[in-house]
Amino acid sequence: KIKKRACFMNEHILSKMADPIHNFHLPRYQEIPDVGLYLEQTAKYIDSYLSPLEDISITGSMISNYVKKKIINNPVKKQYNRDQIAALIFIAVAKSVLSLDNIHMMFEIQRQTYDNETAYNYFCQEFEQVLWHVFQLDMADARKDTDHNTEKEHGTFSNEKTMLCNMIITVAHKIYLDRYFSLLRDEDTI
Repeated sequence: KIKKRACFMNEHILSKMADPIHNFHLPRYQEIPDVGLYLEQTAKYIDSYLSPLEDISITGSMISNYVKKKIINNPVKKQYNRDQIAALIFIAVAKSVLSLDNIHMMFEIQRQTYDNETAYNYFCQEFEQVLWHVFQLDMADARKDTDHNTEKEHGTFSNEKTMLCNMIITVAHKIYLDRYFSLLRDEDTI
């Protein structure tokens, strides 16, 4: 009887954990507004996409700090452009497992290997797929990119992409574990 209850609770918890992830989508580079957004607009725009992740967010003061630390460029006429917004989305996700110095270094590596649009879109695609996989959602199999898989199979997966994928995997597992422990506390099943 206890095993049945534990099994039901696990299924119940897993279902609740995965609900926000089912339709999770980060805006692709071309979907990000190409008109400048002011500081608070930028923070709200990014948070609207990150809200299903619960503990991952960004504030205006954080954005100002990233500008001050030269992780992203200064806004032009107090407005943030598409490249800056894409970088801020990446930072908001990566900061849960990386220091700002390491994030800055990842941007330097990215600039030497891929243009901003390619790198950002790749990050979005990988992050969504890994989240779906970690949360055991069927969408993970349906949305796999065949070129990406071919690249892995032929051993041409670059060190830069491997580093990015390891960061993404770490973030996804952290989100999973944080959400799992939070729901366990809420369900009072400990």
